[in-house]
Amino acid sequence: MQKIKQLKSFYINIIAAIIVFAIVQFLISGQLLNDFYINTLLVIVINIILAVSLHLIIGITGQFSIGHAGFLSIGAYSAAIITMKLQLPFALSLLVGGIAAAIAGLIIGIPSLRLKGDYLAIATLGFGEIVRITLLNIDYVGGASGMMVDNLTTWPWAFWCMVITILVIVNFTNSTHGRACISIRENEIAADAMGINTTYYKVMAFVIGAFFAGVAGGLYSHNFYIIMPGSFGFMKSFDILIFVVLGGLGSLSGSVIAAILLSIVSTFLQDYPETRMVIYSLVLILMMIFRPQGLLGTKEITSFFKKGKSSDGGKHDGKQTVA
Repeated sequence: MQKIKQLKSFYINIIAAIIVFAIVQFLISGQLLNDFYINTLLVIVINIILAVSLHLIIGITGQFSIGHAGFLSIGAYSAAIITMKLQLPFALSLLVGGIAAAIAGLIIGIPSLRLKGDYLAIATLGFGEIVRITLLNIDYVGGASGMMVDNLTTWPWAFWCMVITILVIVNFTNSTHGRACISIRENEIAADAMGINTTYYKVMAFVIGAFFAGVAGGLYSHNFYIIMPGSFGFMKSFDILIFVVLGGLGSLSGSVIAAILLSIVSTFLQDYPETRMVIYSLVLILMMIFRPQGLLGTKEITSFFKKGKSSDGGKHDGKQTVA
């Protein structure tokens, strides 16, 4: 019965995704949306991929990473090299961008994920800055001047990459591997005592999150005509972190909602970058004061529509089991 309900929910979600895609595609094909709104949609979708991928690392596994922009930049430059230098297909560039970021996640994850809390945050921050400085000094990709990239990112590419990302993260979270990651988030010492290889699962979540951040980087680089190392600094990691924290640590739908809202705010305030950061700061301060658990906490938006059941997606029979 449970499997039937899961299949039913899966197909409903897929049908809903197809309907949303078809409506937006119709508006674009009919030229009812101008380039500004199309670009805004693409930015929103890319930010959702970034938010969901970081949600797996922070919200599900409980590892405080602030170097996600490093994986984004690796994916962006790797994908750009594939299309601009090697003249290979866009689809291959997205895959290569994701794999390159995943390899970087594995390399940095194995030593750094033995750290915890603030030490892990500092290590991932250092990783992001190392990547940025390295790109500044590589003439092959333009160095500080940046790299020109063809505009190949379209609504179908961006949307279906987002759908695949969400499906993979949701299914991973609901699997035995996801349960192990959640147990690490709740109490790493207890998880280790129960025989869970905590380092293995932390690295696994880190690699998966890095892979999708790399895919988002490929979409990002081919959505703008130029990419520069300065675009992938600490503030970019901070932007992505805000999506997860504002939406609620442990809530995938919360991260998606926060990514949509903040992407719209950022787009309309792009001419006033200082104002945008002031608004971000105020939002976080107010959130910490009045709702420290975020917009949805550990709940998913679907739990609000279930009758006769607890609306907290993170609890079952009074015990925390699902993010």
